[in-house]
Amino acid sequence: MSASLESAPLPAAEVGADAGLGELCVLMKLGEIVLKGSNRKLFERRLHNNIRNSVRDLGDIRLSQRGAGVIIVRKPGASDLEVAEIADRMSDVMGVVWVHLVRRVRKDLDAITDIGVRSMADREGTFAVRARRRDKRFEMTSSELAGYLGARIIEEHGYAVDLKNPDNTLHVEVDKDEAFVFTEGIPGQGGLPAGMSGRGLVLMSGGIDSPVAAHRMIRRGLKVDFLHFSGMPFTGPESIYKAYSLVRQLDRFQVGSRLFVVPFGKAQQQLKSSGNERLQIVAQRRLMLKTAEALADDLKAECLITGDALGQVSSQTMTNITALDDAVDLPILRPLIGMDKAEIMGEARKIRTLGISELPDEDCCTMLTPRQVETAAKIPDLRQIERRLDAEELAEHLVANAQRHKPSFLGDEAPSRVEQSPAAAAVRA
Repeated sequence: MSASLESAPLPAAEVGADAGLGELCVLMKLGEIVLKGSNRKLFERRLHNNIRNSVRDLGDIRLSQRGAGVIIVRKPGASDLEVAEIADRMSDVMGVVWVHLVRRVRKDLDAITDIGVRSMADREGTFAVRARRRDKRFEMTSSELAGYLGARIIEEHGYAVDLKNPDNTLHVEVDKDEAFVFTEGIPGQGGLPAGMSGRGLVLMSGGIDSPVAAHRMIRRGLKVDFLHFSGMPFTGPESIYKAYSLVRQLDRFQVGSRLFVVPFGKAQQQLKSSGNERLQIVAQRRLMLKTAEALADDLKAECLITGDALGQVSSQTMTNITALDDAVDLPILRPLIGMDKAEIMGEARKIRTLGISELPDEDCCTMLTPRQVETAAKIPDLRQIERRLDAEELAEHLVANAQRHKPSFLGDEAPSRVEQSPAAAAVRA
């Protein structure tokens, strides 16, 4: 792919009497980034890189920043369907609030009027025109341009005007070298560019909650990797397939995701034979967190992320959550902590992970589950179990046997062992 920042004026050959509705391109509006003051350029640079990564398979993509809060993405010579695909991908890029398919035309009143009037053909109901003149040298003010275009649309199509709640809206933005005309928009993800806030490691169960937790933290600027514990060798690979599919979907929001899969079945057997049956669930979660911390150290991740929600299941009490925090030194982020299941499912549906999460599988967390679960686990009892197991060494061993996948929505890579891991090297030595 060739991508470049450019702000060249629109060549005369690209629009004109025979140019139809002009070149179709994608205009994006930013949100929080605009408020970052002297650091805004750093956020914009990260966002530009993320945009390029999300369309790197689509050929010659050209990207330009048009003042604070506006980005234009073009693919010269592209069909309308190709540009629509670019717009769809832009709606998944963190940091973008609105995505518009726009017609790019000469900064000329006749060209703008022609495209504006034709863009409003075959509509029903009322309309309004919203004009913005970024280039103050243009011959009309914003309100004058809106009034002029409105009058021409009434003359051509006969629509009624409603400035407060129109059924259709024509937008015109006059820039330094060209103008953009558009009628509709796609809501974006908002938030901050992925990677701007550091790195995190998500404990990905394959259920409904953890993908939503991951999405929320990517939206706050984290670049995340994923760790899945399978019940193998005592279960089939179904949970791995689910985790892989979930990460592939979430990759649309950050690009470059990595999934690490740890076979956890034998460790669960050791836990069952090492202590109080009621403590198994909490002890198991603590071992998972210790393993995640060991992997996070290799990956330079600064936090762990889980899908815990207070009181959602019997083991998710404040006492047990405190006991889990005691297991590791890294901060554990729980973005869903105050949400109920209906709210979480609503977000999962919105980010298109719910259908995958609801597929059947054998989750390692359901294996060897005790008849009764401790709701007020005592930290000294858990530490005693871990001393019997030598939990720290076991966690390093689990990391050494992790398998790495790259489930990219742009194309997949064959799995590999985590052989570059210092923890893996130490265990093998």
